[in-house]
Amino acid sequence: MAFPPAGCDTRPMRSRHLSRVIATPPHVVYAYAAEPDHLPDWAAGLARSAVRREGDDLIVDSPMGSVRVRFVAPNALGVLDHEVVLPGGESVWNPVRVLPHPAGAEVVFTVRQRNMTDAQFDEDCLAVERDLEQLARILER
Repeated sequence: MAFPPAGCDTRPMRSRHLSRVIATPPHVVYAYAAEPDHLPDWAAGLARSAVRREGDDLIVDSPMGSVRVRFVAPNALGVLDHEVVLPGGESVWNPVRVLPHPAGAEVVFTVRQRNMTDAQFDEDCLAVERDLEQLARILER
C-alpha cells in the first residue's frame, strides 16, 4: 500500500493524538490488535460484527455503515495504520502505533477532524478512547 494511499484526504486538518498505556508487552498488544477477527471485540467504533475478507481488504459493519478497511503489512515496528473507505467513497487514513512503555505498551491513535463539526470530532475521539479502554480491559485480564 502506498503512503498515504491514493485517494486519502491529505488536506490540512486538526488532529488529536489519543493514547492508552496497557500493562502488557508491546508485541502481545500488537499481535492482538493486528488480528482482524479481534476487531469486533475491542474496536466498536470500527467493527460491530464479524469481519469479512475480500482479498487483502476487510469489510466491516461500522457505526457509519459498511466500510472497507486496509491495514499496512504486518511489521516489527508496531505500526497499525489503516485506511477506511467510508460508504460514500471517502478514504480516511488512521495512524496507529503500539509503542514500548515502562509499564508495558502505549497505543497511540491519531484522530483527524476531516469534514466534521467540533462536536462530531469530539464524539469520534470519545469513541476511539472507549475502544482503547476496551483493548486494555481485554489485554490486562
